[in-house]
Amino acid sequence: MFTLRTLPAQLSRNSICAQCLRLNRTAARPLSLLSTTAFGPAPNPRLHPKFHVSSFQLASRNLATKTTADELIEDIQEQYATARDEFEIATEETEKKTVYAADDRAAAREELNKLKEMFEQALAGSEGEEVQRRVGQRIRELDNAVEGLERAATEE
Repeated sequence: MFTLRTLPAQLSRNSICAQCLRLNRTAARPLSLLSTTAFGPAPNPRLHPKFHVSSFQLASRNLATKTTADELIEDIQEQYATARDEFEIATEETEKKTVYAADDRAAAREELNKLKEMFEQALAGSEGEEVQRRVGQRIRELDNAVEGLERAATEE
């Protein structure tokens, strides 16, 4: 069998395995990864006073919960993705000048209006400033893009 290991590395691997097998035969029970005998004797509590089972108890941690603003923004982002997809489809159809272009532009406008309505409701709430800061710019950009697409379609 071909191997890239050097001869000393191959031999040391075999000798380590032989040592493990001998150790396993002499042990009262087989070695496992969970066995403490594989890692040496247990530390002496007198020498290591901080080493107690109680010190390994899992500390409870407070997980971050979503705020109202996070939930609102998540909903807005989902609607934004839908409106963005409709805009991209409408753009492709308008560029190709297909018979579906007008319907796709109307669908893009409808989804954008839903998005803007959600956004306005979120701004009226207590988390309005946070929502404005986090998603306001993207909504304005999409609104301008849809208006530009509609203008370009009517000019042609």
